[in-house]
Amino acid sequence: MSMKLNRELPLPLDLKAQYPLSASLREMKARRDKEVRGIFAGQSEKFVVIIGPCSADQEDSVLEYVYRLAKVNEKVKEKLFLIPRVYTNKPRTTGEGYKGMLHQPSPDKAPDLLGGIIAIRRLHIRVMEECALTAADEMLYPENRSYLDDVLTYEAIGARSVENQQHRLTASGMDIPVGMKNPTSGDLAVMLNSIQAAQAGHTFIYRGNDATTTGNPLAHAILRGGVDKYGTCVPNYHYEDLTRLCELYKARDLQNPAVIVDANHSNSNKKYKEQVRIVSEVLHSRQYNPALRPLIKGVMVESYLEEGSQPIGQGTYGKSITDPCLGWEDTEKLLYSIAERV
Repeated sequence: MSMKLNRELPLPLDLKAQYPLSASLREMKARRDKEVRGIFAGQSEKFVVIIGPCSADQEDSVLEYVYRLAKVNEKVKEKLFLIPRVYTNKPRTTGEGYKGMLHQPSPDKAPDLLGGIIAIRRLHIRVMEECALTAADEMLYPENRSYLDDVLTYEAIGARSVENQQHRLTASGMDIPVGMKNPTSGDLAVMLNSIQAAQAGHTFIYRGNDATTTGNPLAHAILRGGVDKYGTCVPNYHYEDLTRLCELYKARDLQNPAVIVDANHSNSNKKYKEQVRIVSEVLHSRQYNPALRPLIKGVMVESYLEEGSQPIGQGTYGKSITDPCLGWEDTEKLLYSIAERV
């Protein structure tokens, strides 16, 4: 056989019992979940900002980042709903490179899946305890989300996963907003098919069980740009893209039409400083056309303590080891600017 089973991992229920949420944290998450559901259901006009490192690579620097974010949140919470990006699973296009804290709790050491599932649960709980915020993560492995389903307020399905049946069906059983990114090709039909599937109920196999879901009416679009057949980035955050998505939503008659615009990835061609300009343009489109205001629920921004990126092992505290990010100074200015304009 070409596959070796290294060890049996603990069941999600057992890990949750080992690292439980206190009653106060459960109450705080319930309040945050209710508020964000209200935003996506059109009951609140707050603007969502999902913001943080490309990958959560070191516990201490991620916590320092979210602590700073929490202080800003106190000043903007009447206008913005801030969700820290605490992405502990990283998709890799070729399979090479850092796959996130789940795989490698220490980026410069060998994979350790048991250590990883403990590390990511502990990190998310510390974010809640020390910063009074609940976070977003990417649902890279549908069955692994059971280790974190009681701590997350938002989940994203990435460009490489959005066409996968298990991702779509798992999303249909979630009770929080789940964002479906357009695939790397930029094909909006694929993204909308995924939203339609997630909004419907299904019966399927999940973690060895016969499971039935009722559908997630808060499944929605994330525009992250695409790449054409020549490898050139094709952004999709412009006014014309947003109005076209609005029309496509109407044609599908989907529930709670909504979009989050990812300001990095193929929208910025990974030129991370362009995120500031892109967010500004999205806000302008939202202000210019009243029909877009209820559709555009928020933006997604990659930022960290230090701007740019670095190779694993370089050792600059709070600097991304995956995609380059905005630094904290630019991030803080951007957040206050968004709050003034929404």
